Amino acid sequence: MPAYRARRRGFTLIELLVVMAIIGLLVSIAAPRYFHSVERARESSLQTSLNVMRDAIDKYLADQGHYPKSLDELAERRYLRSVPEDPMTSRRDSWVLLPPAPESGFGGEVADVRSGAAGRGRDGRLYADW
Repeated sequence: MPAYRARRRGFTLIELLVVMAIIGLLVSIAAPRYFHSVERARESSLQTSLNVMRDAIDKYLADQGHYPKSLDELAERRYLRSVPEDPMTSRRDSWVLLPPAPESGFGGEVADVRSGAAGRGRDGRLYADW
């Protein structure tokens, strides 16, 4: 076996550097798109969760004649399967519960719900204002 074949078994440092540079370039192109799509999915999930909980509150009010005392009561009475997790905070207890207006004449403690997350959405509005 000639001597040049014994040395040719592995990759050279230059070949490894070129491959690593190409991989780094591809990752630098793909990573921002990935994180942007993850953020967009979390915002979409937040909007859906808020819409579902607000709809459940409205149905509870129509059926019972008063607002629920908590989100857990909505789950106990089967208006919700369970209290959803806030996708921005990854917690179930971070929802901000807004009481009904005193002039509404309805009892209860939860007339609306908002996210407890800090920060702004892609549209510039605070998550707490959605």
